[in-house]
Amino acid sequence: MVIPARLGSRRFSNKAIYPLGGKPLLFYVHREVRRARGIGRLVIATDSHRVRRAAEGFGAEVVMTSSRHRTGSDRVAEAALKLGADIVVNFQGDNFGLKASSLENLIGRMKEDRRLRFATLACRIDSDDDLFDANKVKVVVGRDGRALWFSRFPLPYLQHATGGKRWRQYRFLRHVGVYAFRSKALADYARWPQTKLEKAESLEQLRILENGGDIRVFETRSAPVSVDSPHDLTKLKRLYI
Repeated sequence: MVIPARLGSRRFSNKAIYPLGGKPLLFYVHREVRRARGIGRLVIATDSHRVRRAAEGFGAEVVMTSSRHRTGSDRVAEAALKLGADIVVNFQGDNFGLKASSLENLIGRMKEDRRLRFATLACRIDSDDDLFDANKVKVVVGRDGRALWFSRFPLPYLQHATGGKRWRQYRFLRHVGVYAFRSKALADYARWPQTKLEKAESLEQLRILENGGDIRVFETRSAPVSVDSPHDLTKLKRLYI
């Protein structure tokens, strides 16, 4: 399991090490992941010595990586070379409050079905605020459970929507930023150049779909809490403080 962490967020500068209750925000993400069973090794991958010092301060294992990585998954791919695991999970550092059982289910599905090369999580959207929030990524899924597309735009578009509460008019799914890879699949991902649609939406998972890969989507009832600005910290205080 790898948590990629950097300090270059445009929306919330230095978010990973921003203090809450005397601890950096990264501490709470790390603590959530540690509760999941079936994880062989948990590391934080970063190019920042400030992140490294903060993470080692609460006992985390840290892998230093290049500062040139384009996405979190590219950073995870470098760290994975030092782990030697068959299954590598990229747990994005802003998944606050995601239950350990969701991770356990994802890892268990990867272990059960060795044909799976890429897998991720999604949860139901239960408000129009989330549906129309570009920071909440939407995913549409085929009958076989594979992702058809991800977008910051509400998908699918409802041509015959009536009034408000659009979220009640279709079973919309929100993507949860956790990616499970076979080690070979992750190495392939890191070798592929960034794609036009990946750049257009700023969604790293689109690189997989544009290169013909299949991403299996498993639904979870556990919805992470999003923190996109310091004003959102009130949400975390209800969770942790």
